[in-house]
Amino acid sequence: MERGGCIYILTNKNKTTLYVGVTSDLSKRLNEHKNHIYPRSFSARYNLTYCIYYETFTSIVEAIAREKEIKKWRREKKEKLINQLNPKWDDLSIGIQEW
Repeated sequence: MERGGCIYILTNKNKTTLYVGVTSDLSKRLNEHKNHIYPRSFSARYNLTYCIYYETFTSIVEAIAREKEIKKWRREKKEKLINQLNPKWDDLSIGIQEW
C-alpha cells in the first residue's frame, strides 16, 4: 500500500521568501520547520514558518511530481496559486496541527 503525500508552501513574517516542500506527514514536517529542527536548512535561515498553501495527494509520487512542477514556476505564478486558496496569506498550519 502506497503512502500519500502533500506539497506545501512556506513563507516568513514579511512574506518576502517562498519555499516549496513535499512530505508524507504534513503536521510533523511543519512542526520541524517551526522549531528549526534543521538549523542550517534554507527554511530555518530565512525563518520560513508560515504555511500559506498545501495540496494533498493519494500518492507520494504524485506529490513529488507536483512539487517539482511548482518549484520551476516564477514567483508571480506561485503567488497566483496561493491567492486562489488563501488570499490573505493566513498561516494554515494551525488547522493542520489538529489533524
